[in-house]
Amino acid sequence: MTDFTSDTPVLRARSAPPKREYYAYFAIIFLAALPLATLTWALGAARRFEMPEKGPLARAWTQARIITPQIFSA
Repeated sequence: MTDFTSDTPVLRARSAPPKREYYAYFAIIFLAALPLATLTWALGAARRFEMPEKGPLARAWTQARIITPQIFSA
Protein backbone atom coordinates (compact mmCIF):
# COMPACT_ATOMS: atom_id res chain seq x y z
CA MET A 1 0.00 0.00 0.00
CA THR A 2 1.33 3.44 -0.91
CA ASP A 3 1.03 6.55 1.19
CA PHE A 4 0.37 9.60 -1.04
CA THR A 5 -0.31 12.06 1.77
CA SER A 6 3.31 12.90 2.50
CA ASP A 7 4.30 14.01 -1.03
CA THR A 8 1.26 15.88 -2.21
CA PRO A 9 2.06 18.50 -4.86
CA VAL A 10 1.54 22.10 -3.82
CA LEU A 11 -0.46 24.11 -6.32
CA ARG A 12 0.40 27.79 -6.39
CA ALA A 13 -1.96 30.47 -7.52
CA ARG A 14 -0.79 32.80 -10.24
CA SER A 15 -0.02 36.30 -9.15
CA ALA A 16 -0.50 37.88 -12.58
CA PRO A 17 -2.47 41.11 -12.67
CA PRO A 18 -5.87 41.06 -14.37
CA LYS A 19 -5.74 41.74 -18.09
CA ARG A 20 -8.59 44.24 -17.92
CA GLU A 21 -6.59 46.46 -15.60
CA TYR A 22 -3.52 46.23 -17.86
CA TYR A 23 -5.55 47.16 -20.94
CA ALA A 24 -7.20 50.05 -19.10
CA TYR A 25 -3.82 51.49 -18.12
CA PHE A 26 -2.50 50.85 -21.63
CA ALA A 27 -5.40 52.75 -23.18
CA ILE A 28 -5.01 55.71 -20.82
CA ILE A 29 -1.27 55.95 -21.44
CA PHE A 30 -1.76 55.54 -25.20
CA LEU A 31 -4.31 58.34 -25.31
CA ALA A 32 -2.06 60.57 -23.19
CA ALA A 33 0.97 59.90 -25.42
CA LEU A 34 -0.89 60.44 -28.69
CA PRO A 35 -0.91 64.27 -28.75
CA LEU A 36 2.79 64.50 -27.87
CA ALA A 37 3.68 61.83 -30.43
CA THR A 38 1.69 63.70 -33.08
CA LEU A 39 3.48 66.95 -32.23
CA THR A 40 6.95 65.40 -32.35
CA TRP A 41 6.09 63.60 -35.58
CA ALA A 42 4.90 66.85 -37.21
CA LEU A 43 7.94 68.80 -36.01
CA GLY A 44 10.27 66.08 -37.28
CA ALA A 45 8.54 66.05 -40.67
CA ALA A 46 8.70 69.86 -40.93
CA ARG A 47 12.36 70.00 -39.88
CA ARG A 48 13.65 67.33 -42.27
CA PHE A 49 11.14 67.85 -45.14
CA GLU A 50 10.47 64.09 -45.22
CA MET A 51 8.10 61.72 -43.51
CA PRO A 52 9.53 60.11 -40.35
CA GLU A 53 9.95 56.35 -40.21
CA LYS A 54 7.25 55.86 -37.56
CA GLY A 55 3.91 57.58 -37.60
CA PRO A 56 2.29 59.18 -34.55
CA LEU A 57 0.17 56.13 -33.77
CA ALA A 58 3.19 53.83 -33.83
CA ARG A 59 5.14 56.21 -31.59
CA ALA A 60 2.32 56.46 -29.05
CA TRP A 61 1.81 52.67 -29.16
CA THR A 62 5.52 52.11 -28.49
CA GLN A 63 5.49 54.51 -25.56
CA ALA A 64 2.44 52.78 -24.06
CA ARG A 65 4.13 49.37 -24.52
CA ILE A 66 7.19 50.64 -22.63
CA ILE A 67 5.45 52.49 -19.78
CA THR A 68 2.57 50.12 -18.91
CA PRO A 69 4.70 47.10 -17.88
CA GLN A 70 6.85 49.40 -15.75
CA ILE A 71 3.75 50.37 -13.76
CA PHE A 72 2.85 46.74 -13.12
CA SER A 73 6.38 45.71 -12.18
CA ALA A 74 6.69 48.43 -9.53
